[in-house]
Amino acid sequence: MTQGIMYGLGFVIFYYPIISMVNDYWITRRGMAYGFLCSASGVSGTVMPFAFEAMLNKYGYPTTLRAVAVGLVVLTGPLIPLLKSRTPDSEVSVVARTDWTFLRVRLFWIYTLSNFVQGFGYFIPALYLPSYATSIGLSSTQGALLLAIMSIAQVLGQMPYGYLSDRKLSLNLLLLLSTTMSSIAVFICWGLAHTFGLLILFSIIYGYFGAGYVAMWARMGTAVSSEPTAAFAAFGLFNLGKGVGNVLTGPISGYLVGDVANEQRYAALKYEGTVLFAGACMLFSGSTILLCYLKRLSGMLSRLSVAAAL
Repeated sequence: MTQGIMYGLGFVIFYYPIISMVNDYWITRRGMAYGFLCSASGVSGTVMPFAFEAMLNKYGYPTTLRAVAVGLVVLTGPLIPLLKSRTPDSEVSVVARTDWTFLRVRLFWIYTLSNFVQGFGYFIPALYLPSYATSIGLSSTQGALLLAIMSIAQVLGQMPYGYLSDRKLSLNLLLLLSTTMSSIAVFICWGLAHTFGLLILFSIIYGYFGAGYVAMWARMGTAVSSEPTAAFAAFGLFNLGKGVGNVLTGPISGYLVGDVANEQRYAALKYEGTVLFAGACMLFSGSTILLCYLKRLSGMLSRLSVAAAL
């Protein structure tokens, strides 16, 4: 009730008006704006792992969680009056109805499937990286440092990904680059990591490319529909899809974690199933994007077969 429904509902109520205001102010550089907005969470992520570790060790879970709750209110509450949309509410006479015709666009469902599968694997490294570090003999402080490094890489990745999505560079190419590099990082850098150095490399690569995917939601929305309300609705559905993946990640990955650790084996043996699942999700997510070119490839093959017959 509190962690699932109340926290989630509060997040949506707080988050979506801000997203709507971003859409109101930014049009041609909306991807860049989303990149900055998404990377803000990465900035706080560079500090919070160490703060949480210190508070948990000193005060325990109940006091730490209550302190976080108070901190959220104190730090965000005074900023709310500063949030103003470009168009004053007094000048908005009619609320525009959402155009749902994008639901009949093939590209929307390709992006939805890709985003849904990416959501299954995306959160796994952040969940298990600290415990993985402990299983190969590293300290809890080093585990927290890995999360901080991943957050820094997230900031460095989401801003340029958002910026590049506004350019003439292919959006599908950016999505493929994000998912492909993420899968390589998981399969190789994480799966073969037996040292702190290789885990740092994984945190950098995965944080940079994996987080870049989310920064492109805005342009994925405008790619399936040029109508502003439809693009915003598509953004919400992308968020919903990833949220479902986030919910299911816990039980699925928990089932895949083994009982015995062996730091000489792939993924320390204990996390072998988890690593393979996360990497496969990223790989499948990228492969789904290739469906965008299936019709074009089919047409090319048809023309080649006709030319060969002649």
